Amino acid sequence: MFGGKLGIPELLILLAIALLFFGPGKLADFGKGLGEGIKNFKGALKDGNSSGNSGGADQSNPPAEKK
Repeated sequence: MFGGKLGIPELLILLAIALLFFGPGKLADFGKGLGEGIKNFKGALKDGNSSGNSGGADQSNPPAEKK
């Protein structure tokens, strides 16, 4: 149907339809929520990589000693 191409004119048409359907207030809220979600996701990835999980083992519960 689209041939796999979605260019600037198609994106502008989709944006105009979304603007008519939802209104400017809802689109602004959606954009704000999407931006915050991406920001939180990137922050979680950054925190996960810098926490020092080099061995992959949970350091809060050391293995039980054998008797």
